Amino acid sequence: MEITLDVVLPCLDEAAALPGVLSALPPGYRAIVVDNGSTDGSAEVARRYGAHVVTEPRRGYGAAVHRGLLAAGAELVCVLDADGSLDPAALPGLAAPVLAGAADLVVGRRVPVAVGAWPWHARLGNALIAALLRRRGVPVHDIGPVRVARRTALLDLGVTDRAFGYPLELLLRAGRAGWRIRELDVGYARRAAGTRSKVSGSVRGTLRAARDMAGVLR
Repeated sequence: MEITLDVVLPCLDEAAALPGVLSALPPGYRAIVVDNGSTDGSAEVARRYGAHVVTEPRRGYGAAVHRGLLAAGAELVCVLDADGSLDPAALPGLAAPVLAGAADLVVGRRVPVAVGAWPWHARLGNALIAALLRRRGVPVHDIGPVRVARRTALLDLGVTDRAFGYPLELLLRAGRAGWRIRELDVGYARRAAGTRSKVSGSVRGTLRAARDMAGVLR
């Protein structure tokens, strides 16, 4: 089957979620699972469900995403959380504007579809950062965990953050480069049972992400 798009899934202890996520990928969408130090057998589960698995020993969301981009081979790449909170069936709709040449970057704007999917502390912090981005001319309302762009263009942006500030730096650099950025709604559900968010799952995790993003803004 011809590969239309590579889906980079940063992964840290997501064994419980991976079967559902990988089984739901549309035809022609190849999964690249980046194991970022899992201890629950995530890599083995991913291989069992047909994913291409690579390892990134340096801990950090940005480190995992960058490793996935280097491993990808398709022209178009999507970054998607591996926790089951986002439906892979939404990916073709997100990819369509980039494939059609109508956008350089498509970002998913999360719309909660379940009670408790997006805790108040994470939602508030996200809204504040997004407001600062809009003041800088980047038209987004969510520093979302799902986005689609062309692989070479993403690498050429030269994003350096390897922690939670990665998606913010990406948006800032894309805005400065004059990219056509489009935001589309995506349903946001609760994480798969047996997994835990590294950011929104606790106030501490949210504060850590906010610290990384504040450093990027400075």
